[in-house]
Amino acid sequence: MNFDTKRLPSERDDVAPDGSDVRVLLGLDRGGMAHFELGPGRTSGAVAHRTVEEIWYVLSGRGEMWRKQGVREETVAMEPGVCLSIPLGTHFQFRSVGSVALAAIGVTMPPWPGPDEAYTVDGRCQPEQPGSEWRPPRVSWIAARPTPHTRAPAFHSRRA
Repeated sequence: MNFDTKRLPSERDDVAPDGSDVRVLLGLDRGGMAHFELGPGRTSGAVAHRTVEEIWYVLSGRGEMWRKQGVREETVAMEPGVCLSIPLGTHFQFRSVGSVALAAIGVTMPPWPGPDEAYTVDGRCQPEQPGSEWRPPRVSWIAARPTPHTRAPAFHSRRA
C-alpha cells in the first residue's frame, strides 16, 4: 500500500448525480474523500444512495440540507464547521444560499462504486438555479429566525 498526497484540484473532476461539482481527493480500500461544491443560489437534485454512506464537513458558504429516512425528515443549516451524516438509503437534497458557493468535504464508505450508485427521489423542491424555493414540508416544522447570512429561514424538524 502506498502513502498518497494530493492537493485540491483547481477544476472539477465530475458532476455528482445531485448536480454538484466534484473534485476527487484520495481513497483507500474502505472509503474515499471528495470535495463538493454547489454554486451560489443553486439547489441540488434529490437523491439517495444504494450502497454507500457519507459524512460531510462544510468548509465555506451557507445553505441547508434536507434528509429523510422513512417518516423521519429534517432540514439543517449548513455553514462552515458543521458536520453531518448521510446514512445508507437516506433521501437528501441541499441548497446554497447567499452569494458564495457552498463547499464541503465528503467521506464515502465504502468508496464510490460508480455512476449507478445514486438514484433520484422526490425532494423538497425541484433542482434550480438561483432563487429556488423549498416546497412546504410534509411534517411539522418550526421556522427559526433568519440569520444575517441567509434570506431564507432555516428549518428544524420536530421528532415524532
